[in-house]
Amino acid sequence: MADFDINHSASILDSEDMIGFTRAFVEDIRKGLSAVNVERYPWIEELANGQWQGVLALGMGGSAAGGDFLSAICDLKGSVPVVVQRDYVIPAWWDEQWLIIATSHSGNTEEAIEATEIALKSGATVIVISTGGILSGLAELHYNCYLIPSIGGQPPRSAFGHIFSRQLALFRCLGIIPHDSDDQAMLTRLQTVVEEYDFIANQESDLLELTAYMETQPIALLGPSELTPALIRFKNQLNENSARFARIGVYPEMNHNESVAWGGVGEDADFNVGENVILFLTWNGMHSRVLKRLEWMIAHTPSDMAWRVHGEGETLLEALLHLCIVMDWLSIALGLVHGKDPSSINPIISLKKFLADQQN
Repeated sequence: MADFDINHSASILDSEDMIGFTRAFVEDIRKGLSAVNVERYPWIEELANGQWQGVLALGMGGSAAGGDFLSAICDLKGSVPVVVQRDYVIPAWWDEQWLIIATSHSGNTEEAIEATEIALKSGATVIVISTGGILSGLAELHYNCYLIPSIGGQPPRSAFGHIFSRQLALFRCLGIIPHDSDDQAMLTRLQTVVEEYDFIANQESDLLELTAYMETQPIALLGPSELTPALIRFKNQLNENSARFARIGVYPEMNHNESVAWGGVGEDADFNVGENVILFLTWNGMHSRVLKRLEWMIAHTPSDMAWRVHGEGETLLEALLHLCIVMDWLSIALGLVHGKDPSSINPIISLKKFLADQQN
C-alpha cells in the first residue's frame, strides 16, 4: 500500500462513480424521508388503520437489505414483526392480515415479481417500492397494490439510502415504527461520518490502514443479533464491491457452538483463525451480558488483526446507518486495492442473461 495511489486507481476504475454515490448517502436518506407522507400518498392513512399482524418484505440483494434493517428495528421497538423473504414464493403461513412490501430497485427482479404476483392473487395488500419495471406496473393492474417510486440511475446496492429511507418513512406513517429520533441532528452527524471516511478527500483516514491488512487476509465479521442486518450488508458489499468473501458470526448464538472452532483450529486446518482480519461490530445499546461476551472474545481472539467497528449514535437506526457508511467506504477502497471496478458485477449480469435466455 506504501506506493499505491488510490486516487489514481479510483479515477480509472470507478466507472459508475460508486464514490460519488457513497458521498451522497446521507442526502439520499434526507430526500427519501421527506418523499413519503400521507399528503403525497393519501392511501397510507387508510392502510394505517388496518389491523396488520405483521409485514412480509419481499426482495433480493440490495433491495432486500432495507427489510432486514426494518426487521431489526421492529424487533427492538416496532408494533408488529417484519419477516424478509428472498425467494420466488411466499411462506405457507402467510395470510391477508400480513401487509406485503415488495422492493426491487429495477422493478424487474424476477424473484420479487413472482412472489408479489402470488401474493396479489391470494388477496394481499401490497406496497411496491421501485424505480419502474414490471413490479411498478403491478400497481396499475391491481386495486390492492400501491406504488412508492424510488430514484434510479445507479447500482441497486448504492441506492440503499433511497430505498431504505422510503421504507422507514412508510413504516412511520403506518404507525409500525415510532418517530422517536431527531432526523436532522442524526443526519448531520452521519454526514460527518461520510466525510471522515472519504479516503479520497481524507488521505489520513484510518480506513486505509485497515484496508492494507484486509488486502491479503481472510475476513471475519462478528456482531450482536440486532446488528445482523449490518453484518449481512457488510458481507454483500465486500462480495460485490471488492470481490471478496467474508465470514459472519452472530453472538450470543455463536458463543454456544462456533466459538469452539474459533479457539481450536490448528495450522494444518482448512480455516486458520489466526490469519483472519476480524471486525467486531458494536453499538451503545448492546445487552450488558452480550457486551461481556464480546469483551471475552476480543481478549481471547487468536488473531492479532482484530478491530472494533463501533456504530455510533443515540438509536439502533443511527448505529446501523453509521456502520453502512463505514462498510461502503471500506469495501470500495478494498476493491480499488485489488484493481477491481467496485461497480463491476459481471457474474450476476451473466447469470441474469442466462436465465432470460431460458425463458425464450
